[in-house]
Amino acid sequence: MDIKEITNPQRPSQQVITDLKRKTIAPPEWSKLRKEYETREHPVMTDPFYQDKPRKNGKGTEKMSRITLDWMKLAVKRMAALLFGIPVLRVYNDHGNEQEKLAAQILEAVYAKNRINAVNKKRARYLYASCEIATIWYTQEQPTSYAGQPCDLKLRCRTFSPFSDKSKGSENVYPLFDEYDDLIALSMEYDRTENGAAVRYFETYTIDEHIRWRNTAGTPEEVLREPFDIEKLPGLYAMRPEPIWEDRAGNVHEVEWNLSRNGNYIRKNSRPTWVVATDEEVEVGQEANNDTDGRNVLRYPADAKYGYATWPQAIDSLKFHIDEIKRDFFMSLQLPDMSMDNMKATPMSGEARKMVFIDAQMKAEDESDIWLELFDRESNVLKAYLKKMYPELADAFDALEVEHRITPYQINDDGEKLSNLSTATGGKRFMSQRTAIKEAGYVDDIDAEMEAIQEEEAADVTAPSF
Repeated sequence: MDIKEITNPQRPSQQVITDLKRKTIAPPEWSKLRKEYETREHPVMTDPFYQDKPRKNGKGTEKMSRITLDWMKLAVKRMAALLFGIPVLRVYNDHGNEQEKLAAQILEAVYAKNRINAVNKKRARYLYASCEIATIWYTQEQPTSYAGQPCDLKLRCRTFSPFSDKSKGSENVYPLFDEYDDLIALSMEYDRTENGAAVRYFETYTIDEHIRWRNTAGTPEEVLREPFDIEKLPGLYAMRPEPIWEDRAGNVHEVEWNLSRNGNYIRKNSRPTWVVATDEEVEVGQEANNDTDGRNVLRYPADAKYGYATWPQAIDSLKFHIDEIKRDFFMSLQLPDMSMDNMKATPMSGEARKMVFIDAQMKAEDESDIWLELFDRESNVLKAYLKKMYPELADAFDALEVEHRITPYQINDDGEKLSNLSTATGGKRFMSQRTAIKEAGYVDDIDAEMEAIQEEEAADVTAPSF
């Protein structure tokens, strides 16, 4: 069915929403992934057969030891930091055209005002935890300016995901693809607080329309239908077939069970036991209550054996078991175990620490494909918006080429690198001043910086000496 037929306003709203919710892809359900991601929902916390029990004397409750590990959350945060700890670099090819150069500055200003670096980190956490994200770009009627160019509209973005801020309520994402796997509609279901109560909304974006339904008393009611004229669907969608921790949740749960059971054993057996080995009766005094009481009086037969009995805990076996599972977790996911304890226990040179990141950088290279595709579509959506906002630059935005470069986080020593290059060239100059300014990345307008440097140098030359 064609998308216009699906969203036909003559059709009942419930039927339209039902058709828009039909997915041709099957990402994992967040309701299941949440039980692996949230520590409070791990089996050691929820198992009905592992519950606190009343004491035998009827006084109080014997608490069971419950130890959880945040390794799944750690994997999500590590992957997001590995990809976007160093901001994505956008390289613009303006073909030496002043109009295209201005278009690039405007586009970069849009990214900056929307804090795209923070948005990328948030999107990565959402995707690697819940396997689905959708970002919608939209305009607000508000005077603003980008790169000094005034405009009556402001560009904003919002990211939806099943894994979202709990204060916003639950969210669902529904992409709709045609037979050629092209995205023809992107829908979001979310809650909005109105008069202190959560109201459910369903919103759909197509290449031509933006439609919103409000769920009132269990019945959806269309409250908005507006045309779109940017000739592009303003939404971006990405998914993964599995979370970043892949199938390692079961191993993490095994470690939690071992630590929790060991906690119970320690509580029961850590108190020393005084043992007397004899066939005769033994007379003992009452145990002292405090330091001012008299000492216990113990009377044993002459041939009795007595002493403390200690608990021979197999701590080495337990430690080996847990350490192996932890090592397998990080090794299989290709994520570096950069905890402080691990770094202190393994002294390494700066060059050796760089080598630690090689496997993680290969992982980032594998993961970058989905992000580069998303960023390319995102820049095209923004250029389509900006063509309408700045019609005099429409041709410049069409011709502007944008390349996105993801640099995985790594330990760099630029001083050592430059020293090696200088040695390789025999101490000769190997980089122009313009290239050095560009590579440093501290300024946006390289030409303006070059002019400022030349003015300062000229002022130094003409300044009188005393």
